[in-house]
Amino acid sequence: MYILVILSLIITIGAQIHVHASFSKYSKVRNSRGITGAEAARQLLLDHGITDVQIEPVPGNLTDHYDPRSNVIRLSENVYNKDSVAAVGVAMHEAGHAVQYAQNYAPIRLRNAIVKTTNISSTVSYLLVLAGIFFGGGRGRLGYMLMTLGILFFLVVVFFQLITLPVEFNASGRAVRSLANSSLLDAEEQAGVRKVLSAAALTYVAAVATSLLQLVRLLAIRGRRR
Repeated sequence: MYILVILSLIITIGAQIHVHASFSKYSKVRNSRGITGAEAARQLLLDHGITDVQIEPVPGNLTDHYDPRSNVIRLSENVYNKDSVAAVGVAMHEAGHAVQYAQNYAPIRLRNAIVKTTNISSTVSYLLVLAGIFFGGGRGRLGYMLMTLGILFFLVVVFFQLITLPVEFNASGRAVRSLANSSLLDAEEQAGVRKVLSAAALTYVAAVATSLLQLVRLLAIRGRRR
């Protein structure tokens, strides 16, 4: 059991280190046209005929996100008014999410619809598993049923992580295609953006892998107690 926990930690920490390293590296590389993150995000929106999305600065590092409720793209201090290659990539990725909503991209609508359910399921799943262990785990009928219910609730979390992958890959793909079809960045700078976005995508892959390992761990705990 402990090896699964350790492996999950290694995957998660490794992905975070990689994304921070990539962002830090390309944050030091200014793009040749001096385009800021906010300007790049606005350009992608305009390319898709979107004019009603606001772009605002937000405190923090890598706190960038699109808020569909307010229809606002919030960019961190190192992205909003910075003209680095990393800033352009991150900003256009978030603009990609705004375009997804504008075009009713099904996966992001589905993910947004189950966010609250996922948060509740995550908490309930662990409570049920712990209750199942307390009541004898797989050795008793009640314990086995509680653990099984906990695992079923956790499957919602796994599904949420899985549906997040196409959402994030699609947003990055929109950013990369927009850059390729424009003159915002040169070829070398575009390559830098792809590396930053690939590193960011790895964190979502790591989240899926971690959730699957946790699912295996829960199944093993239940099976060991039968």
